[in-house]
Amino acid sequence: MKVRIPTPLRSYTDQQAVVEAEGATVDEVLVDLDRQHPGIRFRMVDEQGRLRPHMKVFVNADMVRALDTPVTDADEVTIMQALSGG
Repeated sequence: MKVRIPTPLRSYTDQQAVVEAEGATVDEVLVDLDRQHPGIRFRMVDEQGRLRPHMKVFVNADMVRALDTPVTDADEVTIMQALSGG
C-alpha cells in the first residue's frame, strides 16, 4: 500500500514523499516502514507503543489513533506531523 510521508520525516526515506509498505494493521505498516527505513517508527511511536501526540495517521480520509486499526492493500496511509512555532 502507499504511505505518504511528511516532509520532516523524509530524511528517513531518501526524500521520497510516497513509499510502499505492507501490513494488516497500521502498526504492522509502521513496522514494515521501519524495516525499510530504519529509525522512522521511533519518530512516530513512543516507548509504550503509542502514537506520539504530535503525529497523525490517516487511513484513506479517516484519522486513526489506534495502531491496531486494520488496513488493506487498497488503502492509503497518510502520516502527518503537527508543527508548532511562534
